[in-house]
Amino acid sequence: MSEPDDPPTESGLDAQTQRTVVRERYGSIATARGADGGCCSSDDSCCSSGDTAAPADETARQLGYSDADLEGVDGDANLGLGCGNPQAIASLNAGESVLDLGSGAGFDCFLAAQEVGETGRVIGVDMTPEMVEKARANASRNDAGNVEFRLGEIEHLPVADDSVDVVISNCVVNLSPEKPRLFDEAYRVLRPGGRLAISDVVLTAAVPPEVRADPDSVASCVAGASTVDRLETILADAGFEAVEISPADDSEAFIREWDDDHDVSEFLVSAAITGRTPEGTDE
Repeated sequence: MSEPDDPPTESGLDAQTQRTVVRERYGSIATARGADGGCCSSDDSCCSSGDTAAPADETARQLGYSDADLEGVDGDANLGLGCGNPQAIASLNAGESVLDLGSGAGFDCFLAAQEVGETGRVIGVDMTPEMVEKARANASRNDAGNVEFRLGEIEHLPVADDSVDVVISNCVVNLSPEKPRLFDEAYRVLRPGGRLAISDVVLTAAVPPEVRADPDSVASCVAGASTVDRLETILADAGFEAVEISPADDSEAFIREWDDDHDVSEFLVSAAITGRTPEGTDE
């Protein structure tokens, strides 16, 4: 069955407009942030459209990263973006291949590379040229020979079929205007028995109309989220098994700071999203 040229989105924006506002926002973040400032400031952080955002390291600690994580990555890879720590749910093993959807400046990729070791590899995909450029520079600074960054949309991954063991992502799925296609792509690139380990936000109530239609709210991880039920359906339709979506009870504290005009924790919560592709069968 053919797909519509402009499929409906969770936000009040059409798909192309949503991609444009997201790309512009993160391009701005990539070029405006330095190693000591993080991404969070007056109007450019992923998780804040106001001026209350915390410095990058403090934000990362709120999301579950340790001091060892922060100290183990050089450069400005940690931009303070995200809504959780996908490393904590990925259970990575030495020698595995990992794909990060919406890899930004590379922070999660470099942490994953430490887990999979020299025999493993990590691929980061991001649609923002400025972010890919920054991530590649950070790879050089971290001497991360087992990490590469590719420019591309997460709904059209520049990655071969059945080529990775684990797909991770951090607060990026909500930004996608085509979530079914995104998870179809994740399924395609995973090997049989491959794992999905995503930190993202999910809806607990309806988004106020004035927020849903606001491009800044879409680009700042607020207005494009799905409900748990919808995500479960999308994942099942893509073929994933053992799907679990677990809201984080302690995310209200930092989500409340994402918008100066609305308490978005009234309708949004961080969650861990996991699943598996079916194991291969012997013929």
